[in-house]
Amino acid sequence: MSTSDIPATGAAARPVDNKQMMSAIIASVLGWSLDLFDLFILLYVAPVVGQLFFPSTHPTWSLAAVYASFAVTLLMRPIGSAIFGHYADAHGRKGAMLVAIVGVGFSTAAFGLLPTIHQVGAAAPIIFLALRLVQGVFVGGVVASTHTIGTESVPANWRGFMSGLVGGGGAGIGALLASIVFLITSTVFPGEAFAEWGWRFMFFSGLLSSFLGWFIFRNLEESPFWKEMQKQKAAKKAAKTPLKELFSGGYRNVLLVNLLITIGGGAGYYLTSGYMPTFLKLINQLPNHVSSYILMACSVSAFVAAVLVGMLSDVIGRKKTFLIIGVLAIILLPTFYLGMARTTDLTSIVLFSLGIAFVGNAGYAPVLIFLNERFPTAMRATGTGLSWNIGFAIGGMMPTFVSLASPTPADIPLSLSIFAGGVFVLYLIGTLIVPETKGQFR
Repeated sequence: MSTSDIPATGAAARPVDNKQMMSAIIASVLGWSLDLFDLFILLYVAPVVGQLFFPSTHPTWSLAAVYASFAVTLLMRPIGSAIFGHYADAHGRKGAMLVAIVGVGFSTAAFGLLPTIHQVGAAAPIIFLALRLVQGVFVGGVVASTHTIGTESVPANWRGFMSGLVGGGGAGIGALLASIVFLITSTVFPGEAFAEWGWRFMFFSGLLSSFLGWFIFRNLEESPFWKEMQKQKAAKKAAKTPLKELFSGGYRNVLLVNLLITIGGGAGYYLTSGYMPTFLKLINQLPNHVSSYILMACSVSAFVAAVLVGMLSDVIGRKKTFLIIGVLAIILLPTFYLGMARTTDLTSIVLFSLGIAFVGNAGYAPVLIFLNERFPTAMRATGTGLSWNIGFAIGGMMPTFVSLASPTPADIPLSLSIFAGGVFVLYLIGTLIVPETKGQFR
């Protein structure tokens, strides 16, 4: 067959060319992976950046400052979602995606040009944080477009798979790319050379995502759902803009309830895959090249987890999937963290790392399609983008709190266990409140 049946908004099923569908899948997955590649760069160089921009005699405070700068980017993401999400709903997903992904890449590369605190004093962290704010706006824009065009372009029974492939699979690919770049730069700039020049080249690699994004997205076709909506809007003028509609009436409550799931899933992600580079360096004290290989393996584990759990949600529904993963996370994550901290055996460290990456990425695999199913096409990019980014912004602050709650690096594993257990309790509370959404894409 040369087409797949994709139901259009308020209309009978209409055919969509398979080439268009595959282009949308590739664009969604790579768009999100390139975006997260840019964000992961900071996590991989966090200990070095902490000493160059936020030095402190207290080792975990310097680390906390770097994670706080990461959280600053996350806090700006809802603004980016509001801007780019409105544009994506009103004018199309493609344009929003193209501008946002190029903006993320260039803003990431700019970090490699920044002077350190030893060169310009207190101005260095201020400039660093200001650039993080700019980057955050573009990151929010990537979510608004990548998290809708893919699911809108595949058959109904593929949507859970697509959710895992974009959300978790994209994260796995992004982390893998960052791990490869980390390995290359650590090899080219060994030891002290990495702290002098290597970290700058890590950030310069952000230009690759801009060029790749432009190449991938420039010929992308629009979502069939959005096209159909435009035809219907031509017949009658919309009463409200997507943002006004989202914050009025019942959709405001939908947004608030969604946050219970997205905060839990987002925090789970940043406390696992996000904290892993620091854990391997400070707790297990592994050299950079060994850590990079483990992080590559964790990226594969994350990819597999996200796709499998996304597919599971197509079979048993979103709500049951959230429930299973939430219970497993509360039990397994503290066990894995504490076990990994106690061992010096490299094989055990690898196995614990793979388990942490698997569980952490499984938690949010069905979240993308769950959010898509909570909003109609006319406001899907805005609603999904804001629900995702507000939740992940709050969840993304958890690594900062973990670092602040840990008087010494040795206290980090216990703090991670407590915070991870707490956020997945919130995740389960949200699971019990939200309705089953499978089959409600409209």
